Amino acid sequence: MADDRPVPLDEYPVHQVPLSMKHVATGDRNAYDRCIFHVVDHAGRALLILGLGVYPNLGVIDAYATLRTGDTLHAVRASDALGEDRMRLAVGPLRVEVPRPLQELRLICEDEQLSYDLTWTAAFPALWEPHHLQRRGDRLTLEGRRFVQAGTAEGVIRAGGEEFRVTADDWTGTRDRSWGVRPVPGEDGGRLAADHPTEGFHWIWCPVRFEDRFLMVITQEDADGYRSLNDATLVRPGHRDRQLGWPRAEIGYRSGTRHPERAVIRLGDARGPQKLDVEILASSPLALGAGYPPADDWQHGSWRGPGWTDRRTYDMTLPHPLAGYGVTDHSARFRLDGRTGHGIFEHGSFGRHDPSGFTGFDSVAP
Repeated sequence: MADDRPVPLDEYPVHQVPLSMKHVATGDRNAYDRCIFHVVDHAGRALLILGLGVYPNLGVIDAYATLRTGDTLHAVRASDALGEDRMRLAVGPLRVEVPRPLQELRLICEDEQLSYDLTWTAAFPALWEPHHLQRRGDRLTLEGRRFVQAGTAEGVIRAGGEEFRVTADDWTGTRDRSWGVRPVPGEDGGRLAADHPTEGFHWIWCPVRFEDRFLMVITQEDADGYRSLNDATLVRPGHRDRQLGWPRAEIGYRSGTRHPERAVIRLGDARGPQKLDVEILASSPLALGAGYPPADDWQHGSWRGPGWTDRRTYDMTLPHPLAGYGVTDHSARFRLDGRTGHGIFEHGSFGRHDPSGFTGFDSVAP
């Protein structure tokens, strides 16, 4: 029997290259395809983050969910061998179902540590994010394509003896889908990358849902403030998307840290300036539980053997040094033109960043 047989998706005229849908067009070990969801409580009591990814050239599928409630972060992670059915988005107790693509998804976790059953419904069309490229020297380290979307979530979440009834009026859902090439643990950057160390990194990723509009803001800056990624787009049904220029953020950090407590993002176009006020509600470092670098207990794409499931509880009153060198997702309340919205203020700032006055990796707010 052949080792590489056709898979069900090969029945459909969806191929992009002369390969089975089981394979991607690149042989890069770092090829990936994954999603992330945020479920935001408007009162700031809870922040659920979950995701699922496949790594076709590593033969791995994995997923995670974290729930921040008060000073506790609950986490469930699972990993397994990637099977032939790419329509089955499930690993361990975690799964994502797609009843109506780009309109409705079902998010499920069936675990004693953390469980949920949620229906995620889009409120706005999906929006492409800028094509994302990163290099160290001339070595390509990341090339990704993503879209983002905002909507509602309804259902129930349970963890730590608490139950949260999730309603469309009191919770917001955002999501991001991305695929391409992104570093996976075990990557050797080589001499070229070593000769071009990262001096600093400053990142904002900010999807915001208002009742009648959706705003997406992205900035990525190097140590000297050079901007390698920039977008500010306002989506209103029935209108052409509005580009709001060159967003400039003024972030108020907690003294002695780079933890944002509030922010103002200045936007605008020929019709005039606009000010987006950001009020932080709850914070969840992606290096804790969610598997993003520089996590030291598990990272995406790592092979942990068949049927691996892991559960963790993190005390957020304790110091977590690695969390400061990764990206943190903050649920937030936003205000723009008299409207109040909710969403995510994702931020990472480490190393030197001249516009913020940070001089190195040990530099913090006064």
